[in-house]
Amino acid sequence: MFKRILGLIVVLTCFIPALAMAQLRVDVTAGKIDPIPVAINTLIGTNSADYQMGKQIAQVIESDLVNSGLFRSIPESSFIQRNLGVNDTPRFGDWRLINAQAMVHGGISVSPGQITAEFRLWDVFAENQMVGRRFTTSHSNWRQLAHMIADAIYTRITGEDGYFNTRVVYIAETGPADRRIKRLAIMDQDGANNRYLTDGRYLTLTPRFSPTSQEITYMSYEGGKPAVYLYNLSTNRKQLLGKFPGMTFAPRFSPDGHKVIMSMAKNGNTDIFTMDLTTRRLQRLTNNYAIDTAPSFSPDSRQVVFESDRGGTQQIYVMDAGGNSAKRISFGKGRYANPVWSPRGDLIAFTKMLSGQFYIGVMRPDGSGERLITQAYHVEGPTWAPNGRVLMYFKETPTGSARKGRSARIYSIDITGMNEHRLPTPVDGSDPAWSPLLN
Repeated sequence: MFKRILGLIVVLTCFIPALAMAQLRVDVTAGKIDPIPVAINTLIGTNSADYQMGKQIAQVIESDLVNSGLFRSIPESSFIQRNLGVNDTPRFGDWRLINAQAMVHGGISVSPGQITAEFRLWDVFAENQMVGRRFTTSHSNWRQLAHMIADAIYTRITGEDGYFNTRVVYIAETGPADRRIKRLAIMDQDGANNRYLTDGRYLTLTPRFSPTSQEITYMSYEGGKPAVYLYNLSTNRKQLLGKFPGMTFAPRFSPDGHKVIMSMAKNGNTDIFTMDLTTRRLQRLTNNYAIDTAPSFSPDSRQVVFESDRGGTQQIYVMDAGGNSAKRISFGKGRYANPVWSPRGDLIAFTKMLSGQFYIGVMRPDGSGERLITQAYHVEGPTWAPNGRVLMYFKETPTGSARKGRSARIYSIDITGMNEHRLPTPVDGSDPAWSPLLN
């Protein structure tokens, strides 16, 4: 599946005038904001095949931007100026009349084996072109091309890296609560191109992407006890990480992709270990009678955040990468779990349990600035978008007249606590993990 990404040929051609840069900008760190009205034109070609592909690409771009919560799409039926080619200059007055602040148009050419698309982004009020680029790819990659255009628009207007050209690995769930089948699955960040990676014969949990390669690490009961596996997305092959005396679980890659950090339970004790993927050398980081689990490296690999009950309750701790100088950073009411370091390094996301409710929250690495951004009967498993501005997680709700059943769904939300929305999955989904950008 991922081999098709390697075939993507991207020609980035900027068409930014030498005049003053446009002033259109949105602050993604602000709280509730008014979405920017944006007009997305169908990419224009010379035949019906071009038109159909240009329309599909425009629809994906529009969906990406609207789902971010920062943009509002203006219906194409209200457009006054139509059929803009890639080299046409907008009649800005026509676009101001329909209250568009940003406008996108472009051209497309569909030939045997490949697609070439080119777009322009305009600040309507400043009458400035903000960015223009050209992309060439294979037919099967058309959605990725659309995501890359959406990322370019998002980045130019927000000043932040985009996150649309990414994938999500998750656990696909089916069956009754007492006989739940949990399979490893993968999809685009908008829910498209879903496919199953395991057949459901063995329980799988906690999948995590490598930041540098086409690999996933996860926990499975395939060998009869919990153990950590690696799955290569290029070859569709899996392998056991190693044979250990105790069960291993809660794996996660180091930022350079060279190690896996995980928990190992042996003789009633659970500690944190790392394994070098080249040498297979195992290093123990914690050594006490508490349950130490759910480790996550800081982006610079110098520290590790984890959860532990060493103080009597489930709390969040930070230690250096060698396992020394552990200190507790969570001091609010309730219990804390599933800490995950932001790829920006500025925040740690977590799950909190308090008074019968679950919360997803964030705090700074020193424990200050705690904010709870969503709550429900059961929310868990936060994972960061690669730009560190959006979180994904899963939410469970009881079902049935006796409320003994359960439904699990995947959601995303920005770090201000705004714009929560559900990702479409063909079956129930849990334990999401975001990939790095694919381009």
